[in-house]
Amino acid sequence: MGQMATSQDVSLETADQSQIHGEICGPVRIQVEGFRPIFNEVLFVDMHPEDGVYEPLIGYIVLEQSQAGVDMVGHRLVHVKSMDLK
Repeated sequence: MGQMATSQDVSLETADQSQIHGEICGPVRIQVEGFRPIFNEVLFVDMHPEDGVYEPLIGYIVLEQSQAGVDMVGHRLVHVKSMDLK
């Protein structure tokens, strides 16, 4: 396994205001299945899988760069034809 170009330890505050530690690494290639690949940073934190399955959290910027939008009614990702430059 290769070494990340950059790696930085960070302290984070969760929604319940507890403090956890994480590691930001990048740049890495990220591709959501069915959408275009991008290069960005990722944040690694300790997780407890539900039923043995990890559920990654994908942020708005990664979704936007991948041209993916969230269909809240259908609970799925949809292709966005153009990027918002506002």
